[in-house]
Amino acid sequence: MSAVLTLNAGSSSLKFALYRAASEPEVLRSGQVENIGPVARLSLRGGAPREIGPADHVVAVRAIFTALEGALKGQQVEGVGHRIVHGGKAFGAPVELTEEVLAQLEALIPLAPLHQPNNLAAVRAAQAAFPDARQIGCFDTAFHRGHPFVNDAFALPRRFYDQGVRRYGFHGLSYDYIAGVLKRDWPELAQGRVVICHLGNGASMCAVAQGRSRGSTMGFSALDGLPMGTRCGQLDPGVLLYLMAQGMTHAQIEHMLYSESGLMGLSQISNDMRMLLQSEDPRAAEAIDYYVFRIRREMGAMAAVLNGLDGVVFTGGIGENAAPIRARVVEGMDFLGLRLDADANAASAVSVGAGAAKILVIKTDEERVIARAVAAALAA
Repeated sequence: MSAVLTLNAGSSSLKFALYRAASEPEVLRSGQVENIGPVARLSLRGGAPREIGPADHVVAVRAIFTALEGALKGQQVEGVGHRIVHGGKAFGAPVELTEEVLAQLEALIPLAPLHQPNNLAAVRAAQAAFPDARQIGCFDTAFHRGHPFVNDAFALPRRFYDQGVRRYGFHGLSYDYIAGVLKRDWPELAQGRVVICHLGNGASMCAVAQGRSRGSTMGFSALDGLPMGTRCGQLDPGVLLYLMAQGMTHAQIEHMLYSESGLMGLSQISNDMRMLLQSEDPRAAEAIDYYVFRIRREMGAMAAVLNGLDGVVFTGGIGENAAPIRARVVEGMDFLGLRLDADANAASAVSVGAGAAKILVIKTDEERVIARAVAAALAA
């Protein structure tokens, strides 16, 4: 019996899931390695975390292999699927990660410096741990391919667009999964105009019409659009010119924009929305106010991209779990047909709307999208 392993690598974490290979993969075990660095911890779903000591992504993959040995009895890992944040112009669908492909993806590291190196480190670790398995890359940018020119281009000299300086959009694996759930469970809505709000430590929104991306709040990099846990979101480029003129280096600016901004930067308390909602510090309230304001502003923009709105989906860690944020985002948006059922929202029901446009809360599953792609590659 063949099995599929999925790896979703972040800067300090590595989510994994083991599936029985099939047209619709069956999950066998899942979990994550957290705090990659001096004192990493591995946890299987349903179990307590255990320390595995100092670990980089290579050590983390080895620890995952050891933890899954029992579940792998009688099964062979024939494919490993990887979340790759940036596919650039070249990659709009899952692809086998040959050395040639990996070289092209390494060239995209400057476009996603927080994610791409860790994604590729997990690939190298998986090649060593599972040398006979096929390695398949699945791209967060792929769902957004095919945008109209006006949604892709910046008003820069045309040569930069031709070189690949354009809006790519991200969180595509999450949007792909949600679009699939809508098609299965809400087919009429799936054929309409939907704004999907992926709200987590990374956050973006996507305008979807008839199941296809038409616009995204994220652009050339994973910095644009909404404020995030530690990333700034939309920023006047003049601010960067000013910071450079003040003597900040490229490395200092990059670190600030990716790691010291967003909810953390505004609050100076935490990037964790749960902590901010519980805090009585006025800076926490101001950070939340800004976060909600930007989501509401982009909701209007995404509705304009779609020429109307038939529904909204909240997903991601904050979107799925923070009922107060959902309530504040939707408040006063009757003009878009959005009205919340307060009781359903407080209970985090799937359907929480009470207006003309549907409002849904759907748990995303990026790993399943990756597993499907690997299973399809193995069956081809």
